Amino acid sequence: MPVADDVVELLQPVIETLGVELIDVEWVGSSLRVVIDQDGGITTDRLTEVNRLISPILDQHDPVPGRYTLEVSSPGVERKLTRPLHYTRSIGEDIVVKLEPGNEPRRIKGRLVAFDADANELTIDAVELDGVDLASPETHKIALGDIAKSRTVFVWGPTPKRGGKSAGKKKAAAQKTTLEKSAAGNATSQKPADQKPSGQKKRKVKQHPELDEPPISTSTIQSSKQSEAPRHE
Repeated sequence: MPVADDVVELLQPVIETLGVELIDVEWVGSSLRVVIDQDGGITTDRLTEVNRLISPILDQHDPVPGRYTLEVSSPGVERKLTRPLHYTRSIGEDIVVKLEPGNEPRRIKGRLVAFDADANELTIDAVELDGVDLASPETHKIALGDIAKSRTVFVWGPTPKRGGKSAGKKKAAAQKTTLEKSAAGNATSQKPADQKPSGQKKRKVKQHPELDEPPISTSTIQSSKQSEAPRHE
């Protein structure tokens, strides 16, 4: 049995005692990534709690060979879909599917509307095929065995323009007024060399340009641990 499947079988009932769902386990190179989730989202404290719970269990049963890094994290806004449970959880979400060679089309993007666990088949209302937008959605049924890889798609909304047209007009008017004042000031501020300064101090205005886009925060929270468990003979 693959390492990831061994870890799922070992940890799933333990993690569920905390009211947390084991979403996925990935074993890549020397890194073991355990992905968890719960209603309302995962907090840093919960990630730490799960890490502390499963670390001694992994050390005791030793399903992972050699030295490895344990990483416990939340799924994030875009998630890989690798197990039947993932498709069941993602019904109603937008996904993109890449099919194995020999299938046409090879890439399907759309709304996951159903998943048949008995037939291992998903139904997508596709809006894009092989990178080409469709005039109207098309229904496609796809067998899990034909899927090379798939993931959910987070759809970003358009970034609103700050203030719209009215703000632009106000800004232009303000700039025009500033230029007029500046020109008037330059015309009247010239003084003879022997004239004493008025004593008025110039104030520097610090410019704070606005960001073109708001900062993007990631929903993925990670807690890592270095484990070097001895092998049990």
